Amino acid sequence: MNRRETVIQALKHIQTDICPFTFNFTKQAVDNLVDYTKDPDILSKFDTYIQVAEYWGCPTEITEKPNFYLDDFGIIWNRSGADKDIGIPDNLVIKDIDNNDYVFPEVDEAYIRNLFDNLVKTKQDRFAVAGLGFSLFERSWTLAGMPQVLMAMAEKSKGLHKLFDDICDFNLKIIDIALEYDIDGFYFGDDWGQQKNMIMGPEYWIEYIKPRLKRMYKRVKDKGLYVIQHSCGDIELILDDLVEIGLDCYQTFQPEIYDIEKIKDIYTGKLAFWGAISTQQLLSRASADEVKKETARIMKILFKNGGYIASSTHAIEFDVPAENILAMYDVFTNQDKYL
Repeated sequence: MNRRETVIQALKHIQTDICPFTFNFTKQAVDNLVDYTKDPDILSKFDTYIQVAEYWGCPTEITEKPNFYLDDFGIIWNRSGADKDIGIPDNLVIKDIDNNDYVFPEVDEAYIRNLFDNLVKTKQDRFAVAGLGFSLFERSWTLAGMPQVLMAMAEKSKGLHKLFDDICDFNLKIIDIALEYDIDGFYFGDDWGQQKNMIMGPEYWIEYIKPRLKRMYKRVKDKGLYVIQHSCGDIELILDDLVEIGLDCYQTFQPEIYDIEKIKDIYTGKLAFWGAISTQQLLSRASADEVKKETARIMKILFKNGGYIASSTHAIEFDVPAENILAMYDVFTNQDKYL
């Protein structure tokens, strides 16, 4: 069984001999790993069962303002702080949600096709995933500001409904391009959770996010592909809603937030999980030996009866020691020893 087939079996909740695993790193984490190993090609030596190409926008550096990037939505991203990969918005493109004449950009088809061409060319026997970062809520607040979007939800703003429809329509154009390629699944990135409960509350998520998410999931499901949803934080209150509209796999599944054994038991056969190795509490703070023990413990719980892809809960960041990355990888690649 190759890597792609192993992931598919896991998503079908079938026990496999090997638990599939994958990685995602920030640039700073990669730099730390290279410095530690003295190997500039270290990432090429890490096995992974999943290949992902994700569209976030097309940012270009502002020449006269180092570490600031302008994307195709008109958003200026400040990467001068701790976050060197994405940054934080430095401007508001939409200043009044109910009275705005913002026009979404034309889809940069050449950029997107190059992204997915490279995905297909490099996937080998891996499970190939096309993705959209900032897919709904995050796109709205990067354009209009998070306080403004949350207030618009509370005020039952018609303008916010239109904004979410416009975002969804833009996304569907990208999804349609991705679905022309030989891929296996589609990944939606959108953070809705806090450490406890949801940012906007489930009632507003159901009103504003769920209908547009359902449209996008349906486009993917109609092609017979798997749907994967990323959200950091606590979204337990809407897991049933996500299953209802077609979600196959939830990522990040943070163990400091969820009772992973209980949730695994409830959703076995209905929802697969990707992640669960904590970047917040384990990888960034524990010793390498502790990382090995906890990674093995979590994998033993979640690997049973399929439905699990082992990974860190988030892209591994600058505060994770390189030896802890290698410790987690050791468990992933020597499962007969640890599990």
